[in-house]
Amino acid sequence: MPRVKRGTVRRAKRKKLLGLAKGYYANKSKLYRAAKESVDTALKYAFVGRRRKKRDFRRLWVVRINAAARENGLTYGQLINGLKNAGVTLDRKSLAELAVSSPAAFASIAKQAKGAAKTAAKATSKPVARA
Repeated sequence: MPRVKRGTVRRAKRKKLLGLAKGYYANKSKLYRAAKESVDTALKYAFVGRRRKKRDFRRLWVVRINAAARENGLTYGQLINGLKNAGVTLDRKSLAELAVSSPAAFASIAKQAKGAAKTAAKATSKPVARA
């Protein structure tokens, strides 16, 4: 088998990894093995965090929308259902932004959702047959 020394490749690889570990505490930024472990862990947490961020923001938006909806006499579920029935296609991010920045605009949307919910309730309610 041919002899492989990896001179510049190995140095470049280690230099890159130590660059990623810059600012880490003590040996984690100085020694290759410790730096490799901490960089691997950090990259794993970064990967997980990018997924969590989406969940966390959606939860925040739902909380904000729910609070604004309750100020307008609706629950979160009633508001979303009413918007769906009214054909309003605003996502939760923009609804939450409206709820925070301009409550008057959110109130008009909530009013629209309330009206659509009432018409949908009338359409689905059937007279009960009594014997």
